[in-house]
Amino acid sequence: MVAVPDLHYSGCSGLCSAPKLVVMSKSKVPTGSDVARLARVSKSAVSRAYNGGYVAPEVRERIFEAARKLRYRPSNAARALSTNRSNLIGLAITALDNQFYPELVDRLNDRLSLDGYRCVLFETRGEAGLEPVLDELLGFRLDGVIMASTSFATRVASECEDAGVPVIMLNNVDLTAQVGGVSADNRHGGEAVAQHFQSLGITRTAVINGLAESSASVERTAFFRDAMLRAGLPEPIVACGKYDFETTARVTAELLRLPDRPTGIFCVTDLMALSCLQAVVGCGLVPGEDVAIAGFDNVPIAAWPAFDLTTYAVPVPEIVDTAWQRLISAIRGSEVPKEVLQVQGELVIRSSTVGRAARD
Repeated sequence: MVAVPDLHYSGCSGLCSAPKLVVMSKSKVPTGSDVARLARVSKSAVSRAYNGGYVAPEVRERIFEAARKLRYRPSNAARALSTNRSNLIGLAITALDNQFYPELVDRLNDRLSLDGYRCVLFETRGEAGLEPVLDELLGFRLDGVIMASTSFATRVASECEDAGVPVIMLNNVDLTAQVGGVSADNRHGGEAVAQHFQSLGITRTAVINGLAESSASVERTAFFRDAMLRAGLPEPIVACGKYDFETTARVTAELLRLPDRPTGIFCVTDLMALSCLQAVVGCGLVPGEDVAIAGFDNVPIAAWPAFDLTTYAVPVPEIVDTAWQRLISAIRGSEVPKEVLQVQGELVIRSSTVGRAARD
């Protein structure tokens, strides 16, 4: 049992009577009123202390001390109603099996916490319809939304904006410039891989891309293709891996069975490049010697000795920080620019393109 003094004394002449004790069962969740009584303040003072309003320093300390004694935790839902702010940011991604996204989520969560926000993660898992994604996102009192999903990303972002929820697109962006976004520099990345293949004397190439609605897939494929054509080389074969490990393994095997099989394969994500690499080995070929394989993202496992994958390194901290600065500005009342900001990375060359002997 917890005894809390009731410090609302009845009127008295001379000596006041001793304070009454309000007995609370351990099963009862303490409220703001309980904190107010113990701290000898009004309930509104407790509310201001927790919601960023003005409270004298000594009063604020008294409130927080009372809250510690009672093990009081303010209700986030109640705070959201009173301030019209939940301090929650929605992050929509397709799935966490792409190793690029765990790193992005970690960085974003750390960045948000510095400004007092928390991340609510939504995995769209390639939803077949728009409404389930919207219902989930708009069913929460979110202060803002970051769209990093490929499924209906632009349409969902537009619907969020229409509902008054600030939104920014991350990595997969709106190429029509209707919604602001931040992405890796796909032109620089696609061209860097093409130039690397050219430097190795590779002329027969293929691209394994993702989904037609993914801006990252579309741009990386197009810029790689254009760079090869500008060099007077044959047009790359394009195969769709659907951002899926098993599908990519299957299309890689099909590419390797062609009479004039490609000797250089560019995968628009590392997830697909790792699958491609495994399929190449499964066909009895040596990555970096028989077939050069390059990816895009530079996920942590790309550097593992078992893979040693050449890849375009996406500067995750920079794109996350840039996206967050734009979104929090919108939350605070500024308009988010509609253009897409691109952040340049660099090509990291490993043995999957140059062979282990060259690396050693």
